[in-house]
Amino acid sequence: MTVLGVRALNRAALARQFLLARGDVPVHDAVARLCGMQAQEPQEPFVGLWSRLRGFAPGALDGLLTGREVVRTHLMRRTVHLVTADDALAWRARHDAMLRQRVLATYRRELAGLDLAEVAAAGLAVMADGEPRTMAELVRALDGRWPTPPPRALGELLVAALIPMAQLPPRGLWRARAGVRNVPLARWLGREIAPPAPEGSDPTGQALVRRYLAAYGPAATADVRAWSGLAGLPAAVKALREELVTFRDERGRELLDLPDAPRPDPDTPAPVRFLPAFDNAILGYDDRSRIIDDAHRGLSVAGERVVLVDGRVSATWTVREGLLDVTPLRPFSAAERADVLEEGQALAAFLTEGGSDVVRIEAVLR
Repeated sequence: MTVLGVRALNRAALARQFLLARGDVPVHDAVARLCGMQAQEPQEPFVGLWSRLRGFAPGALDGLLTGREVVRTHLMRRTVHLVTADDALAWRARHDAMLRQRVLATYRRELAGLDLAEVAAAGLAVMADGEPRTMAELVRALDGRWPTPPPRALGELLVAALIPMAQLPPRGLWRARAGVRNVPLARWLGREIAPPAPEGSDPTGQALVRRYLAAYGPAATADVRAWSGLAGLPAAVKALREELVTFRDERGRELLDLPDAPRPDPDTPAPVRFLPAFDNAILGYDDRSRIIDDAHRGLSVAGERVVLVDGRVSATWTVREGLLDVTPLRPFSAAERADVLEEGQALAAFLTEGGSDVVRIEAVLR
């Protein structure tokens, strides 16, 4: 079986993530191609799309959100994702069990003994009037019917697990500062959520595997699980095996891929790219060594924004008062430093709408 080195896997991932070359596709198509974007921090997808698409304009994403073509909702890994309306409706039922399990695991004591069907029915009855509500407002509207769980635990159970919700604009719009207001997903999108598949079949799981490999492959089943949070996809993988190709990585893991997916030459040059916090190009794998050194893996879950140099996480970055500050994780060559400055200046101008292009590269982080 062919062994793919770290650099080969890196270039494959970058190509599929629009990070080897910026894409010339509509924003909606890019969000779909990426299988959604992690959006716990509501402004971060704008940086992710700017780094991936040529000529990205924030108003394009704003229009998709207000036009209900993309939506913010709890999905993969129980985190808020920005996904297309079609994907939200198609995928939500397949994630229901995982979402419930993760909320119940977080609040095991607080939610013990609750009748989940009864709680869901009560929450849906409150939301039936179509009024957007914050999580706290929804819990208060239940009028103390379940006084024992803390409001936070009961609220998260309702909005992140039991009732498929959409987080409404202006949250998630460019430069907007707005709290979370929820409306049932089907009501907001005007279409019903696809029902669960019949027992013994998993067409949605198979579609998820194909879509994941198109955006992240070649990858192991553990990587699919890490990205989605779903434990039951090995059955979907088994059903797809005849249409997939296989490789091994240098750690000996079996990797799966679509036959015609791009796998560029490992020596293909990779441009400097600035990634937002919690970008799925990093979080979408169990083994993240293709893009980040194990020594720096903690940055990927700490909310650090990172810089890719030669395709790998090589610095962190922040913006304060118009200054884009880069802190390298290793020494840069003169050429690398120049490329980081150039890309950083373009990003600073984007973030400040032309107000500043000042970039400072700090000393190497020790």
